[in-house]
Order: sequence, then C-alpha cells, then structure tokens
Amino acid sequence: MQTPFLPALRAVLAPMGSRTTKARQDLRACTLCQLESRFTPLLRPSLFPKAAAKQNSRDRIYTPWRTFWCFLWQSLNPRASCREVVRQLQALFELHGVGAISPDDAAYCRARQRLPADPLVQALSATARASDQAAPRLGFLQGRPVKVVDGSTVTLPDTAQNQKAYPQVSTLKESCGFPMMRLVVLFSLLSGAVLAMLPGSMYVGELRLFHQLMPLLAAGDIVVGDAGFGNFVALALLQGIQVDFLGRSVRQVDGRRHQRRLGPNDWLVRWQRSVKPSAILTPPQWAALPTELTVRIVRGSLYQPGFRVRQVTLVTTLLDAKLYPAQDLLRAYLRRWRLEMCLDDLKTTLGMETLRCQSPAMARKEACLYLIAHNLIRYTMAQAAAEHAVPIERLSFKGSLDALRQFSQALSQAATNRKRRQLWAGLLRTLAADLVPDRPGRREPRAVKRKSTKYPRLNAPRNQFRDPPKRNERRRNARLRGFVAK
Repeated sequence: MQTPFLPALRAVLAPMGSRTTKARQDLRACTLCQLESRFTPLLRPSLFPKAAAKQNSRDRIYTPWRTFWCFLWQSLNPRASCREVVRQLQALFELHGVGAISPDDAAYCRARQRLPADPLVQALSATARASDQAAPRLGFLQGRPVKVVDGSTVTLPDTAQNQKAYPQVSTLKESCGFPMMRLVVLFSLLSGAVLAMLPGSMYVGELRLFHQLMPLLAAGDIVVGDAGFGNFVALALLQGIQVDFLGRSVRQVDGRRHQRRLGPNDWLVRWQRSVKPSAILTPPQWAALPTELTVRIVRGSLYQPGFRVRQVTLVTTLLDAKLYPAQDLLRAYLRRWRLEMCLDDLKTTLGMETLRCQSPAMARKEACLYLIAHNLIRYTMAQAAAEHAVPIERLSFKGSLDALRQFSQALSQAATNRKRRQLWAGLLRTLAADLVPDRPGRREPRAVKRKSTKYPRLNAPRNQFRDPPKRNERRRNARLRGFVAK
C-alpha cells in the first residue's frame, strides 16, 4: 500500500487495506448457488444501475442485482419462501465471516418491491435471444424466425387489489374464488424460450392482448397460433406489418370453392371481411383493413399419439407451395403442439400456476421472473442439444431443472474457473444423455388419475359457510328420523 502523506503508518494501514479487499470479495461471494456466475454474461451489466441519489443509491445487503438473483432463485425452486432466501443469505454471510444480517424477511420483501419492471422485461428478451443463438437451426420454412403465440391463465392470492385488477370468474360467488390473470406469450419455435409476455384480465380476450404484442414482431417473422388467432382480423393485421401467419382455421372451408388448387388438400381461397366491425379495433383501424384476403388452406393429418387433434385444417399467408410445402407447414404446426408443454412446464414444474404476491404489480414481476427462469433452463437445454447433437424436443425440462439445481451447488464450491467449466460440461453431458423415451404408441389424455383433495369446494363466504354433516352425524340423524316416524 502506497501512502506518501503518512509513511510512518504504512505498516499499519497495509493490513487494513487487505482486510477491506477480502471483505468486499467475501460479500460478493454471498450469492445463492452462484447462479449469476454462469448466467450473468447473458444480461447487460447495467441492467440494474446504482442510482446517484435517493432510492437504491446506498450500498445495502439487498442491492437490486442481488435481489434480482434471489428472486430468480425463488422461481427456480417452487414453494421457496422469502424467509428461506433470507436464511440462506444468513448462512452464507456467517460462512464467509462478513457479518450478521437481520433474520426478518421484511427488508428482502421491500427490496423486491423496489425492483423496476422495465429491466425485468429486458432480461426476458435477452435470455430469449441467448437461447435462440445456442439452439440448433431449423431446417424448414426457409430458416425464417418462427414465433408461437399462446395463452393461459394463472391464479393470484385473494386480496382486494388483485380482485380489482384481475377479477375472479363471474360464475363463482364473491369470496369463493381467486383472482385470475390471463397471460398471452410469444414463444420461439427454435428454442422454446419465451420472447414476450402480456398480462390481462380474464375478461380481456387473447386476440386483444395479441394485438398489443404485435409491435414486438419484426418483418419476415412467421407466427404460429391456434384456432383463437386464425381469423381475418389477425391475418390482415399481421400482413400489414409483413408478418406471415400459420394456424388453425376458424372458418368452415369448402375445398370445392377454391380459387386455385396447389396440391392434394391444398388450396388458395379468398376470405371476405366480416360486415360487423371487430371489437378490438377502432373505426379508423377497421376501415383501413382490406375487404378481402387471399389465404392458403392446407388440410392434413398430424399423427402424434397423445395429442387431441389428428386431422387439422390450417390457414396461412405463405402462398408459395414450392418454398413452403404442405408437409413443412404441418411439421411446423406439429412442433407448435410440443411447445404447448412449455406452459405446462411453467405452471406445473416451476409452480407458476399459483402466484403468491399480494399486489398486481408484484404479481406481474413474479410472472416475469418465472419466464426468465424458464428461459435460463431453455438456454441450458439448447446448449446441451447443440453440443451433443441431440433433438431439443427429447430433453426433459424437469430433468434439466433438477440437474441445474444440483450442479449449481457444486459450482458454488468449485475452487477454480477450470473446475467450474468442467462441471458445466458435465452438466451438459448429463442432460444430453437423459433423453425422454420415444413412445410412438403411447396415449396421454388430459385427465388425472388421483383426485387432488377430498374436501368440498368453498361455495359461500367463509363466515357463511357451513360444513356438510359427517357420516356419523348423517347416520344418527337417520336413526332419529326413523324413531320419530315410529
């Protein structure tokens, strides 16, 4: 240590400087399973900048960067509470000798509330781009970017704020249901990563939410959707931004009234605009739509055991049969069926089906963190598929999540960067070797074998609900009725 002003104190100040540097390094090491050591290169370093004054301007334990990774760790570990995060940080601080922190989780909860929403959206987009870059390329549809639109719903805690923003289903009585949030997401067909997400109420249609997501599409993209999006309005709006569509048709198509035949069960037909204006468009927007569209109708068989639809009728704006053969269109839609499992991975494996935040703003942040966690797992799966030449569809999401959890603990204990690289290569080998079995004759209906609970549903407010009589009470009442009758 060089101190030209106090040379006599050099021997005293030098050890203090080394202790300060060591304490700073130990503080940086206090992270949950060292997740950021592997995934930080996917995100910009300036994602959560330090403010010059006021909020997030001081160096605290729960900095925005550490809070983001702790929140992400909760998403990767279903049912992990805020208290568990604080307990792990307590253990890590004690291990490195940095000092004690408060055992209360209130500071961490306030830090989560201070997290801005815009950096989370940027992190979601960055992780999706990294997953696409790591995944093997598509060999059909001319290599164009293919994006899948789909919708789902999640439940929120029953608070007054959540009920106001995302009301429960109208068929249930008041205080007998949970707030419902509708999500419309854009997936990448290449890697399965989530590109964008837009939440809304149950009383807002998926097509309206998709209309708000359209500015995120780029010219030359191909959008794949189900029957809820295969209508005249969606196709006309997408054509206006030079984006093609492929999906199920909501219209009854008569092949005998085709404009031109392109092949077996492959026609060009002309769609007329409806007389009734669309509810999602303003009058000027409705007037700007074309009065008719030339679309392509492809009818074929999707032999995929376990899925609901075998014979499908697809509508698309990809009119060139030479560049886009009918079999490639059916193949792309079949792969879209596989991406429906991404929503199941999010809701079942990661536990996103039931959010736990008490306010609408925090619920939206929680949903975004779940999607970022999903993208990081998809990024790991894409790396394994590309390096070991295995189909990404055969990789298990649940197996990848379990392996990532265990290997991340080993990564946090590795002493050198070389050992960490070896552990990561071992993780990728493990994922590539643990493929989902190919069961061509297996059928998987959408049904459950085990009932989730034996208790009845709450069909009245709690203060008015009366438990149904137990079996012994019913028998006793029956005996009393028989005695009175005699």
